[in-house]
Amino acid sequence: MEDNNDIGTQTRCPKCGATDISQNSKTGKLRCNYCRHEFDPVVSDKIVEDASVLDGETVSSGAADIDNSQPTSITIKCKSCGAEVVVDTSQTTSARCHWCRNHLSIDNQIPNGAVPDMILPFKIAKEEAKSAINNFVSARRFFAHPQFKKEFSTDNIMGVFFPYMIVDANMKAQMEGEGEVETRSYWIGDKNNRKHYYDADVYDVARKFDLAVTGLTVESSRERLNRHSSSQTNNIINSIMPFDTENCVKYDSNYLRGYTSEKRDLNVDELKPKVTTQLEDIARHAAIPSLGHYDRGVKWFSEQYTTTGINWNAAYLPVWLYSYMDTNKTKHFVAVNARTKETMGSIPINKFKLFLASVGVEFLAIVLMVMLLPFFAGDDDSAFIPCILLAAGPVYAWYIYSRYRNKSARHFHESETTSAQSNEEQYDCLRGSRTRLTASRISGENYKAVNAE
Repeated sequence: MEDNNDIGTQTRCPKCGATDISQNSKTGKLRCNYCRHEFDPVVSDKIVEDASVLDGETVSSGAADIDNSQPTSITIKCKSCGAEVVVDTSQTTSARCHWCRNHLSIDNQIPNGAVPDMILPFKIAKEEAKSAINNFVSARRFFAHPQFKKEFSTDNIMGVFFPYMIVDANMKAQMEGEGEVETRSYWIGDKNNRKHYYDADVYDVARKFDLAVTGLTVESSRERLNRHSSSQTNNIINSIMPFDTENCVKYDSNYLRGYTSEKRDLNVDELKPKVTTQLEDIARHAAIPSLGHYDRGVKWFSEQYTTTGINWNAAYLPVWLYSYMDTNKTKHFVAVNARTKETMGSIPINKFKLFLASVGVEFLAIVLMVMLLPFFAGDDDSAFIPCILLAAGPVYAWYIYSRYRNKSARHFHESETTSAQSNEEQYDCLRGSRTRLTASRISGENYKAVNAE
């Protein structure tokens, strides 16, 4: 079902009636730039506190399908002098009347993705964000590309409101499979031909429970949702979640003053496959605490996840962003969550310098290996130790690249999203045992699987 009762009015100062209003990031309140009066924002009535009561599907007006036939340019009538002002909603959702300088804003939710249901104001000041970004980059200057080091400046950071979809869901989960508990670990064979084996008890395992998921947050920009883009490091922006979305306020364009924003370009139906998979990941991981005694893991044969109620809200969430285009036309980001100060980034690497350093590490490792060989001669159990040193160069290069690029950085939606279990049913029954197993974990282990990428 769709909620279309979200019609707002232009925000005015409750003390003097002026429309020149902006946010005071230090207090989180709105401030009249005319009389300096500060007042609290309107708390969003879209925030779901208990997802277990959700039934059916609710799509708020801000999350309604984008109507591409709607013009991005709309005409707003000034309420002070009656003049008509054209606003390009692809660029902004507010303007000033060119006659009386009254601030204007879009009053209604319009079907082109420009106006969300709620907004999370900036909390981290620009100077704090500058410091966080500078500290992140300073710790990685040694192997940074020389052109990047020359051009880097925190003066270039921008405050950006990115579009997200906030999803609350009421779910039922049911999993059936088997788990293993190690009972014995031993070696068989002589000194020259030894093999490691394991014995384990095998259990039939089942879990059934209701799950209320609150505040699952997904990018609703097609460009930002592509975390594996070869042209820009979008995973960096994703990785600074979660946001404290429970503190969102009703959308007010006054919060956009001094910041930029991106418009949503994805509809609910386009996001459903990813959201469904993420909800399944959350449910799967919700069962993990009850499976701790299966030290060899659990393999689910059957998993059933049913969503009985789901709520969709569009939101603007705040990010401090530094971007840099390297010589290969790849855009690198260093991002700061403007609520929690969580910082992550990608730094262009001087690959030639890293190569030389890796060669140096490999050379030292070979020298050390030659020096150690006499100490391990005839000791078959320890002979592999010098050989490990041969991998020192490649391992060092991999470590540095990972630390600078952070390609694997992401938001751990499966564990960082708020959820609450209820009506849990557990079934654990000893079925038998297995002996002389060669693997330390159960074959086909999947109880910690994450399928959403």
